[in-house]
Amino acid sequence: MTPEHVIFGTGPVGRATMHALVNRGQSVRMVNRSGRASVPDGVEVVGGDAMNHEFTRSVSVGAAAVYQILNPPYYLWAQDFPALQASVLAAAATNGALFVNMDNLYSYGRPDDEPLTELTPENPHTRKGEVRKRMADTLWRARAEGRVRVVSGRASDYFGPGGGESSPLGDRVFPRVLEGKNVSVIGDPDRLHSYTFIPDIGEGLATLALTPEAEGEVWHLPNDPHPQSTRRMIETAYRLAGTTGKVGSIPKVALRMLGLANRTIREVVEMTYEFEEDFVVDSTKITRLGITATPIDEAIEKTLASYRR
Repeated sequence: MTPEHVIFGTGPVGRATMHALVNRGQSVRMVNRSGRASVPDGVEVVGGDAMNHEFTRSVSVGAAAVYQILNPPYYLWAQDFPALQASVLAAAATNGALFVNMDNLYSYGRPDDEPLTELTPENPHTRKGEVRKRMADTLWRARAEGRVRVVSGRASDYFGPGGGESSPLGDRVFPRVLEGKNVSVIGDPDRLHSYTFIPDIGEGLATLALTPEAEGEVWHLPNDPHPQSTRRMIETAYRLAGTTGKVGSIPKVALRMLGLANRTIREVVEMTYEFEEDFVVDSTKITRLGITATPIDEAIEKTLASYRR
């Protein structure tokens, strides 16, 4: 029997979504390439190629909701991301399942000193922003044509347990904080920046999937309504860890130099605008569904605890 929810992707966001669903008594199948992942008893993991439409269709037969949380390597976005979405979208459409989309904020472009809301015009000025907008347009066109039901959750830069190297506040920050070492971050650490706590992303996506009236809309996933600067968040982490250290900035020219040898870093350079000005994301809308963000200090403490383990 196929579980009610099929999640494509077993990274930190996929696992957070799985836990949120399991805690709500829902049955879950997770899909990745290897067929292996650390999951609770009762959660199935299936391996296969998500580019293969027949595979995605077959593992989704009977599902009520299908979650697209796959994320190809940064340097393969333009090449692979639309095709991954198309395959999972076809699976949802063929099986009559709700397509739950995990999106980010790249398609908005520069915030121009204004908080980003769900009504902010999409005006991407980066290659990855353009990819995201084309993918979103494809989803909403499929829904308008009556081929599939869609709900989309958008998160800001994430942090939290399992954030790893993909998180701006992940492996390059918390281990050094725990060791009392200095930390360097991208952009201006004194600018406000909304970061989305990974467990809150999972709670948000699960809520959207299980709330019929959420369908057909874009929702910002929960962010603390009182964003802090990156420096203040890291200083809080030092305080909670009982260590000390300084917070510095990585010059963009240094990133460009590193990018000559590292194709992932090369792709990061165009996104540094998010950290060079205030980047505030309003998620008031989703509070109507009874879900709120974990307060920043509590989220930092939980993240530190995960790195201590």
